[in-house]
Amino acid sequence: MPTRAFAAQSATSPLAPFSIERREPLARDVEIDILYCGVCHSDVHFARNEWGFSLFPMVPGHEIVGRVTRVGKDVTKLKVGDLAGVGCLVDSCRSCPSCAAGLEQFCAGSVFTYNGPDKHSGGVTYGGYSEKVVCDEAFTLKVPANLDPAKAAPLLCAGITTYSPLRKWGASKGKKVGVVGLGGLGHMGVKFAHAFGAHTVLFTTSESKIADGKRLGADEVVVSKDADAVAKHAGSFDMILDTVSADHDLNALLALLKVDATLVLVGGSPAPFALNALSLLLPRRNLSGSLIGGLAETQEMLDFCGQHGVVSDVELIPIQKINEAYERMIRSDVKYRFVIDIASLRG
Repeated sequence: MPTRAFAAQSATSPLAPFSIERREPLARDVEIDILYCGVCHSDVHFARNEWGFSLFPMVPGHEIVGRVTRVGKDVTKLKVGDLAGVGCLVDSCRSCPSCAAGLEQFCAGSVFTYNGPDKHSGGVTYGGYSEKVVCDEAFTLKVPANLDPAKAAPLLCAGITTYSPLRKWGASKGKKVGVVGLGGLGHMGVKFAHAFGAHTVLFTTSESKIADGKRLGADEVVVSKDADAVAKHAGSFDMILDTVSADHDLNALLALLKVDATLVLVGGSPAPFALNALSLLLPRRNLSGSLIGGLAETQEMLDFCGQHGVVSDVELIPIQKINEAYERMIRSDVKYRFVIDIASLRG
């Protein structure tokens, strides 16, 4: 099926209109007319080949929400007219220990929604900066009908990236949880920690984000440049979710944890961290990382959002402004996630 899209032709070219081919739905496939696609910072890294393994032409986008228009004969989970989503993955080996445990994101054979090997075409997968997508129902998600589809789109990456570690490390009532950074990931971390009932403390370098942090659900906001304000929280956190992708001091954050508490990284700093072993030894503390979530957990997250009314704060843009959005995102000039209105692609 010829499908309109926006693509990068090289690491230095701007994204521009491009035509791709989508397969006709197979027995277990779901065809979705895309309504909205979120813009993730990893889209910029991939489109500009900043990680060194990008394949061109590239159609980014892995925060996809739309309406089901066709289903294969063996599909049972979704029906025509349903609101559906596709996140970061469209396939995996389905037989390894990670897949068996519902951790498809750690499968060595996992296939990304874009820039991955497409076993059907023999080429590469193309993402959600396009008018439609065809996906195996096992990797297609049901989006609760009560959620605003534009605001739900970033849940497919930013949402599950923060939900998963907060769930695993026990954010709940009676717990004290820190969230570092208030960007696309951090604002979702604050919303989820609050929705789980935890006492939520936001750490930000910007005083201008204090009011927004509290609006989003933070019980306290600490400006991390204020050493005295930070020191008041020493040894008091059950867990801290660190969403910052720039270089920063992990030792200062580890000092805020209780015994056996955990600092979880979900932001990818480009430079190695300077870590003092004593930050982990005295007292016993944990440093961990987390990457999105499996398909079952992502569906659990969407259902939770439907029950609690949790969505992303977004700025809706036409696809013709995607290159400008990339530049603004690099400058952190967005509150808090760009979402493309795919109607703009259809004219």
